[in-house]
Amino acid sequence: MINIKKYAAIDIGSNAMRMLVCNIVEQEGKETQFNKASLVRVPVRLGQDAFTVGEISDENIERMIDAMQAYKLLMKVHGVERFMACATSAMREAENAKDVVDAIERETGIRIEIIDGRKEAAIIAATDLHEFLKPDHTYLFVDVGGGSTEFSLFAGGKIVAAKSFKNGTVRLLNNMVNDVVWHEIEKWIRHIVEPYDSVTLIGSGGNINKLFKMSGKAQEKPLSYFYVNSQYQFLNSLSYEQRISELGLNPDRADVIIYASRIYLNAMKWSGARNIYVPKIGLSDGIVKAMYYGKI
Repeated sequence: MINIKKYAAIDIGSNAMRMLVCNIVEQEGKETQFNKASLVRVPVRLGQDAFTVGEISDENIERMIDAMQAYKLLMKVHGVERFMACATSAMREAENAKDVVDAIERETGIRIEIIDGRKEAAIIAATDLHEFLKPDHTYLFVDVGGGSTEFSLFAGGKIVAAKSFKNGTVRLLNNMVNDVVWHEIEKWIRHIVEPYDSVTLIGSGGNINKLFKMSGKAQEKPLSYFYVNSQYQFLNSLSYEQRISELGLNPDRADVIIYASRIYLNAMKWSGARNIYVPKIGLSDGIVKAMYYGKI
């Protein structure tokens, strides 16, 4: 006997808004399956507003409302029985965030929860990340977003250190990350990995997923430092227009993927990691699983 539930997760990031619809398949005597039914991404770059002028513009508030109304209709069509909407870095810093949340709820009936960096990392950790963690290995989990990057160190299969830094792709695009922030990240990473002989990176985020897809590798295989660095150099050699026309990157991906690559490369260098694994996990996956297992 199979029982199927439908959950949805809405991730309101600094570079884009995403909605994941997931089929949760329950079968007696077997592990619960989480199968992606639909993923819709809308390039509403809230970080451009929040990080440069301090609030979400009227234009983007309207776009958010339109996107949420579309998501609501899609959830109805899919027969979603439970959902949650979470906003991250851009909404955390927008001075008018409460007004935006209230306006969206008033217009669509969807209430957005603005989560801090620690909760964001914890939700992502609620995914199938444990399947990739070998108890005798040490991993630095790096989730690069538009406004912030979350770092979590796993040893013995458990989180032993975690920190969020205001260093993300949209901030870098707008020259809003100074050398002090980079130095703080380097100092923190070097300090937390010092007791361990070797560290492997696990990468999360749309940009590292794109880099991995471009590599053509099998899902269980890692990307080497050499590969990520060569791709970084290659992408840097192309113009923004060439990245769109020759590589087929979305316009809102073509400008930030270089900055994301830089963050991952530095994390690998400072941790001494030679490889980075890229499992298909993210905040929206974590929201679904956290709802299902009663963690949020």
